[in-house]
Amino acid sequence: MNDCCSISKQGQEYDLAIIGAGSAGFSAAITAAEQGAKVALIGKGTIGGTCVNVGCVPSKTLIRAAEAVHGAAMAARFPGLSGNAHVANWRLLIKAKDDLVSSLRQKKYIDLLSEYNGIDYLEGDAVFDETGLLLDGKKLVVRKTLIATGSSPAFPDIPGIENVPCLTSTTALELDRLPRSLLVIGGGYIGCELAQMFARLGSAVTLVTRSRILPDAEPEIAAALTRILQNEGIIVRTGLAYRCIDQKQDEIELAVTANNQTEILAAEQVLLTTGRRPNTSGLGLEAADIQLNANGGIIVDDRMRTTCPDVYAAGDVTGRDQFVYMAAYGAKLAAQNALNRDERIYDNKTMPWVVFTDPQVAGVGLSEVEAKNQGFSVKTSVVPLDQIPRSLAARDTRGLIKLIADATTDRLLGAQILAPEGSDSIQTMALAIRFGMTAGEFGNTIFPYLTTVEGLKLAAQGFAKDVTRLSCCAG
Repeated sequence: MNDCCSISKQGQEYDLAIIGAGSAGFSAAITAAEQGAKVALIGKGTIGGTCVNVGCVPSKTLIRAAEAVHGAAMAARFPGLSGNAHVANWRLLIKAKDDLVSSLRQKKYIDLLSEYNGIDYLEGDAVFDETGLLLDGKKLVVRKTLIATGSSPAFPDIPGIENVPCLTSTTALELDRLPRSLLVIGGGYIGCELAQMFARLGSAVTLVTRSRILPDAEPEIAAALTRILQNEGIIVRTGLAYRCIDQKQDEIELAVTANNQTEILAAEQVLLTTGRRPNTSGLGLEAADIQLNANGGIIVDDRMRTTCPDVYAAGDVTGRDQFVYMAAYGAKLAAQNALNRDERIYDNKTMPWVVFTDPQVAGVGLSEVEAKNQGFSVKTSVVPLDQIPRSLAARDTRGLIKLIADATTDRLLGAQILAPEGSDSIQTMALAIRFGMTAGEFGNTIFPYLTTVEGLKLAAQGFAKDVTRLSCCAG
């Protein structure tokens, strides 16, 4: 944050103090300012938080670049076509990414501060003590406080990890050259996205995980994505136990055990993608009696209230629903509750989520296991993309669609998609589930032909029909 944009107004009384100037913090600050509140937005370091600076924006622009390289190579799937692309200038690609990040940080964060008269941006260390909230050791007079300090990459418990120069999802996007080989530890959404990205850009990639990739996704989705990654040349190793990690000359070696056999996996660089930890240290939470849950996140109720009166928390620091749009949603709700008698309830029952691999993985609602655990009598419909005209026309049938419904009422409960346009299709299912549609109603809805989203209709029809026996646009 530039000094010209930083405002210090000690002694000013604020309706709401927000600790953290990322997406959640700005969402809350704007919401409160629009209601006429006086807001102290407290930041430290680079303004804008994880998403714009080191998360969503930089990773997705490089993932798109990798898709462009891969797309050229895959042109030959159409008879009569051939193509090829490669990274001609890695540093120029990284500079373009950095330019985009700087531009969005300026336009969507720094420049917005002057648009809202009620927001004071204050830089410094915010800490709770027995008397309330301090900023750089001085008392800040506030009625309500919102903690929105986000999260940071978490390191796995592997012997020797502290002595090895490992990359994180942040530093991997800042490399000045493309790694010759890369070992990705962790098969969650970040690991899958970055493993595929680096492989497509030219690195030899091995992806390892203790369980399976995308452990929260439907098993059919995870198995299909595993095959897709392997077909692109990525070595995927699952069900491993990590024994130790060590630097050996110009490579890093990870000792693993699989099927009672120990082996060594080596690469020039190692990327850790084993989750994120809430940023709660150094805030003096114990002094304010703000309690944490088992994963280190701040405990909040359905109104975003912590265990300390007049203190709220939202976003990744709560350890749940760690997506930028849920951070913004929760922070907006928290600001409204802090100023308006706690009337709004946090509702994530139809929260869509996306993994930006190619094909993309997207889901909403309950999985099959979750639905059964909640006592539903469950029925499912699975349609592979080779039954969807859009995929056939694109000559890209990698993926599938799975729907979950209540066998008693026919009401839709959940959906997961593995498809090239899965992220743009999932919101249709979110709306259907939110408003209680049945599979029959959804299957009778009109959808445009030759679209990926039409596959959702086919999947809904698949509960009662054999979709392989339907003509184009039938039903």
